[in-house]
Amino acid sequence: MTTAFDPIVLGGKPLTSRIAMAPMTRSRAHGPGAEPTELMATYYAQRAGAGLIVTEGIQPSPVGQGYPDTPGLHTAGQVAAWRTVTDAVHREGGVIFAQLMHTGRIGHPSLLPDGLVPVAPSAVAAKGQVFTHEGPKDYVTPEELSEAEIRQTVADFADAAARAVEAGFDGVEIHGANGYLVHQFLAPNTNLRTDAWGGDTEGRIRFAVEVVTAVAEAIGGHRVGLRISPGNPYNDIAEADPAEVYEALIGRLTGLDLAYLHLLEGPDRDLTARLRKAWPGTFVLNPFTHPAVTGPEALELVEDGSADMIAYGALFLANPDLPARLAAGGPFNTPDPATFYGGDHRGYTDYPALGA
Repeated sequence: MTTAFDPIVLGGKPLTSRIAMAPMTRSRAHGPGAEPTELMATYYAQRAGAGLIVTEGIQPSPVGQGYPDTPGLHTAGQVAAWRTVTDAVHREGGVIFAQLMHTGRIGHPSLLPDGLVPVAPSAVAAKGQVFTHEGPKDYVTPEELSEAEIRQTVADFADAAARAVEAGFDGVEIHGANGYLVHQFLAPNTNLRTDAWGGDTEGRIRFAVEVVTAVAEAIGGHRVGLRISPGNPYNDIAEADPAEVYEALIGRLTGLDLAYLHLLEGPDRDLTARLRKAWPGTFVLNPFTHPAVTGPEALELVEDGSADMIAYGALFLANPDLPARLAAGGPFNTPDPATFYGGDHRGYTDYPALGA
């Protein structure tokens, strides 16, 4: 029987276990350069015992930033600063992927340089507020991306992936979940386009397919993962019946020989099983555990074949040596909800356990 503590090869990279650290926004890249800090190097090195670390969301371009003090991967200074993080993790024997996250309409002009405003597939504002340095502010109506701007955004993802490899990352994860830009193209309430980038299922999956394809061509499919969260209403997303879109998306990606698919699960375990069956490669599961954070019982999902790897979020914040504690059966420090800041951990109500 395969267990979560057995090794696995991910995109040609041997991992010591099947326990992954899920991406969690930390907002610690202080300063105008949006560059990682020494604190971030320490934070990730402390958690290098994970089979795989997926970083916090990293914007692939300046306009992709949606929260204060999140790091980028679009300048030489950011590449050099990330190198200190990857070197620290590798010294401890860890494997680390950079999560590339363009927030799209989720953000505010006050967070962006040079008069930029948030962009999206359609000019539809999200309900709610975003935290800024001046306090919470209402989301604004984003600018609808033109055809040329869409293609530039695809290129930005590919360029950021190449910079990630230059910075020493073992691979990248494309954030297609939680209501950010890739997810906004997939969802019918945020993508109202009638051109080739919207409309029917094929149109709505096109942006995700082209981003993943461009990144795979830039750095090799074996270095690329994709995170999705079908039906997740976070950030004012509405996907009443997501199965058709996500099964079509998976079908278009199977030939790219990607490192993994990372599912941020909702309450529909049947959909999880369908996507697991449809995906031919490594299947990473961040299980739905509402109202609790993901705990030791999730390890059974590897044993019963529901997933190849299990991703833990909140428990990794409180327990940097989490795999060792899971192997020993505890004890576990209790996560502090006040630390769950960012794209995966901010006050869920109708979908509270995602990413936890």
